[in-house]
Amino acid sequence: MRLVYTYLIISLLLHLTHVSSLAQTGRISGHVTTSDDKPAEFVNIQLKGTGKGAVVSTQGDFTLESIKAGQYTLLASFVGLKAQSQTVTVQEGQTTKVNFTLLEDSEELKEVVISANPSKYVTDYPSISLRLKTPLLELPQNIQVITAQNLKDQQIFNMQEGVIRNVSGATRSEHWETYARIVMRGSRIAAFRNGVNITETWGPLNEDMSVVERIEFVKGPAGFMLANGEPSGFYNVVTKKPTGISKGEVGMTVGSFGTYRSTLDLDGLLTKDGKIQYRLNMMGQLKGTQRPFEFNNRTLIAPVLKFQINPKTSLTTEYTYQTVNMSPIGSNYIYSPTGLGDLPVDFTTLEANMTPTRIKEHSVFITLSHTINDNWKFTGQLAYLNFNQVGSSLWPTGFRGDTLLRATSNWDILGQTRVGQFFVNGDVSTGLIKHRILAGIDMGDKDFYHDWSQGGPITGTTGFNVFNPTFGTVAASQYPVFDRSLGVRERGVHYNNLYTALYLQDEIRLLKDKLRVTLAGRYTVTGDEDPYSGKVDSKKFTPRVGLSYSVNRNTSAYAVWDESFIPQAGATFAGDRFRPITGTNQEVGIKQEWFDGRWTATVAAYQITKNNVLAPDPEHQFFSVQLGQTRTQGLEFDVRGQLFPGLDVTMNYAYTDAKVTKDTENTEINRQVPGTDRHISNLWLNYRVPTGKAAGLGLSFGASHAAGRTAWYGAYDRTLDPSMPAYTRFDAAVSYQLDKFGVALNVNNLFNADLISGTYYAWGDFYYWQAEAYRNARLSINYKF
Repeated sequence: MRLVYTYLIISLLLHLTHVSSLAQTGRISGHVTTSDDKPAEFVNIQLKGTGKGAVVSTQGDFTLESIKAGQYTLLASFVGLKAQSQTVTVQEGQTTKVNFTLLEDSEELKEVVISANPSKYVTDYPSISLRLKTPLLELPQNIQVITAQNLKDQQIFNMQEGVIRNVSGATRSEHWETYARIVMRGSRIAAFRNGVNITETWGPLNEDMSVVERIEFVKGPAGFMLANGEPSGFYNVVTKKPTGISKGEVGMTVGSFGTYRSTLDLDGLLTKDGKIQYRLNMMGQLKGTQRPFEFNNRTLIAPVLKFQINPKTSLTTEYTYQTVNMSPIGSNYIYSPTGLGDLPVDFTTLEANMTPTRIKEHSVFITLSHTINDNWKFTGQLAYLNFNQVGSSLWPTGFRGDTLLRATSNWDILGQTRVGQFFVNGDVSTGLIKHRILAGIDMGDKDFYHDWSQGGPITGTTGFNVFNPTFGTVAASQYPVFDRSLGVRERGVHYNNLYTALYLQDEIRLLKDKLRVTLAGRYTVTGDEDPYSGKVDSKKFTPRVGLSYSVNRNTSAYAVWDESFIPQAGATFAGDRFRPITGTNQEVGIKQEWFDGRWTATVAAYQITKNNVLAPDPEHQFFSVQLGQTRTQGLEFDVRGQLFPGLDVTMNYAYTDAKVTKDTENTEINRQVPGTDRHISNLWLNYRVPTGKAAGLGLSFGASHAAGRTAWYGAYDRTLDPSMPAYTRFDAAVSYQLDKFGVALNVNNLFNADLISGTYYAWGDFYYWQAEAYRNARLSINYKF
């Protein structure tokens, strides 16, 4: 690790020897009128390629703050008026004046397709839901953004699929079709949606990409943004919102294993004055897998309304309803008495007459945004999520020779999450020093009920030999019958997580914004409750210190130190309550933009220390022991953007060294943390012919490699320490875009690589794992209107 730090320090010193312009900020202000010289109120102003925008006031004025020095395209648009764009140059510490005079347009408003950044894989700013106003280049943290275009090019349906290939160091652990369990930097990272922590024990339901605008992976020190969470980071799914521009898109997909999918995206205005805007996304899917009798059918509807109450105040309401009708949970597990990976990838323990598992998820997000003045803005958000699952889980009782003793149990879940967030962003100056202030309060209440207490064996006329399985011998009367006369609240096990947190951050900008020092702190009070240890109250202050320095206009170096903690309800077999996990993170890195931001590169080195970590109790099933300490250190490298006209790239590599460093039992020292991969590298190239007779033709190629893999974190025999085989997977795609019509063919796992992950299950004396499909394809068409 010292070598890594030394390398980064030397690189920084070399950069400091160069003299060039600084990547500082300025502002853009202007006035918008109609052809009769009247103020054009409520006109939408967009700074293309940045995600920044504003709504023109009743006086016709607008201001955009904290814009990096450089050249941009500014777009003014409104229904009934002809859209206009102007090229503007922003200089550090100065205000650029821009005025528009918009003419009436009898046709529907059409967006001017001009971008300050031609790459659709790169964005310059984090979303508003991360509460940050500073450009990504200047933040003292590694945040990687996966854009909607990136997801579309790869034909990704949900978080379970290839999302993680677009960010360094991420992998999946014990993945099911209902939720995404993503591991990064040595531990499972939290799931956020629109800035709200929605992580639950078995949730949330993984988001469908039809409603996703972008996915932000916040790597490393996340203690400040989380009320209580892992120091390894989190991912934030940002859903689609109204843009104020009338447009739409319909898409259809067919694919391997009986895949049929259709999507609809409508975006527009409900009132002529533009004060009420809408976005509506709908999706329907029938989908099988390489395993017989397995399916995952979904529907989704997500209406969003935005009320522009006045030029300074808006209210956005968002509702999402998802339904899932799927084969029993755990149907993608493979079991063997002899070893990992010795059965085919299409192995299944399913029967055609098994009762499906059904899931319904409702979510509501309400966001109030108010601009107090040119320097201060208030944001309030309320969120409610309801996850309801009624189904069953497949899990055997063991083996008798080669015969698997199949069994099933009910698996009913009710999860309810209520969250409130209120925060203010502001810029103030004290002499020559600027302060970028963020302050707020987070409150949350999560209830979780589950019941898997009922179950029994699946009997049939013949045994289920895993090396020569026979299907169709089990009658409906031979499955266990579950009693659901009481609701899951009455019969289930109850967990509750209640938290309140206050936080304050000051980003001190010195030397004409060239040097930025971040001082922050969060005070969190939690109350966790479970049926084993009762209620456990915890409270802790977690500080954060960050430093970011602009070496030149396109290069910055940063360092950050952060603390976090995770309350742990529950107890050991002996009844001793678990102490909270405490964590510290140290990180340094360099960020670089190339060719006016067309593509970006980030290299980061970090070390995370976690205390009071849990592990499965080797002597008592369903219980855990508190090991002591783990340390994860590593190096990460990310590149994304347009290398030259037409060629977009996403490329990353991560080295992760996660080990147990302290162990109360002295049996785990230096053992690699289960569920981690030492080496992960990914590549995605997408080339679209920009001009000529072949214009619109696109070719894509992807590769993923992982080595130094470990078994899942679970109830395994730690004396065996099974490891997972390395793998290399290749994917490819060909597409064609003709004006508003597009068609794409994606082929995954091109050369039939074996991709398995699993572990040894000591309590049943067998191995279990999951295997991804061999070569499979998806063909999609879409039409924009």
